[in-house]
Amino acid sequence: MGRGDTQEAAPPTSAYRSVMEEYGYEVGKVIGNGSYGTVYEAYYTKQNVRVAIKIISKKKASDDYLNKFLPREIQVMKVLRHKCLINFYQAIETTSRVYIILELAQGGDVLEWIQRHGACSEPLAGKWFSQMTLGIAYLHSKGIVHRDLKLENLLLDKRENVKISDFGFAKMVLSNQPLHSSPSYRQVNCFTHLSQTYCGSFAYACPEILLGLPYNPFLSDTWSMGVILYTLVVAHLPFDDTNLKKLLKETQKEVTFPRNYSISQECKSPVHCLCGTMRGSANTSLSPVLEPGLPDATPSHQACHHPGHHQGSLGA
Repeated sequence: MGRGDTQEAAPPTSAYRSVMEEYGYEVGKVIGNGSYGTVYEAYYTKQNVRVAIKIISKKKASDDYLNKFLPREIQVMKVLRHKCLINFYQAIETTSRVYIILELAQGGDVLEWIQRHGACSEPLAGKWFSQMTLGIAYLHSKGIVHRDLKLENLLLDKRENVKISDFGFAKMVLSNQPLHSSPSYRQVNCFTHLSQTYCGSFAYACPEILLGLPYNPFLSDTWSMGVILYTLVVAHLPFDDTNLKKLLKETQKEVTFPRNYSISQECKSPVHCLCGTMRGSANTSLSPVLEPGLPDATPSHQACHHPGHHQGSLGA
């Protein structure tokens, strides 16, 4: 979990502390809040490492979340181990709470970064997009879909490497043996077990989700990746999510970039590819996206200050 802009909050209750101390965790400041709980930074005394602890209140959480989504989230995280994903360490359950111990990402999230600095340079966008792609290709190779990809769920470590987080809507969708690579175009388009859980944020959602139709969850992930890449280099979302009818119309058209932004074709092509997949207009495998295209990461993390940047509305 990311640190980002920390929030002032009351310290954990004695009940929190006693449970965590029993397992060797010294709970510190609040670093995030959700509908059902709070995320704290903590220190694991047994291994001298800082971690994030997501504390979920059973009283606040819905039955659907406790009985369906939370067990699935933990089940998924237990089988994942990749440098581009936030790692799961431990889950502890008491009569009143669930404690999930996770890798701590000290650099906040990508949305916060863009809100502070503006659009990314293409080398930095290439670095982050490549890391996200590696993480999602790994998930898909295990028959797992994320279903809630967005800037807020891309966390940054202290070296500003991306780590994908929040597997609350993730799901294992393939019951056969794990694939050796990301599902191919043919496999993905012949996938018959469509999802009907409409997850995530409208701004990152494929047209099928917006229309309330069953959808291919692999392609839903790749659509969201295209939205993310666009937003990295433009600093605002490609589709206006303030009006659902307008959003639906916009997602049926080819993504266009602002004319006053100097963006390379190497950057535009993956966006057009990934945000065309739901209409069957492009290759949906992640393999081509992993090929060299966007400039690789450079030491410079300076943002490109494009004219007209003020029109972005991220985080509104």
